[in-house]
Amino acid sequence: MPETLCYCFGYTDADIRDDVRAHGRSTIFARILAEKAAGACRCAERNPRGR
Repeated sequence: MPETLCYCFGYTDADIRDDVRAHGRSTIFARILAEKAAGACRCAERNPRGR
């Protein structure tokens, strides 16, 4: 079962592996940063640890 790594946007460890296979590296971190910069981060509400 994939482990959730980003609760805000629902990314899992499997998503990162798939992204690396597709692009030669993961672009997910850059996507997360862009979404956070746009104000779309909801970590406090979605992360069970509140972070």
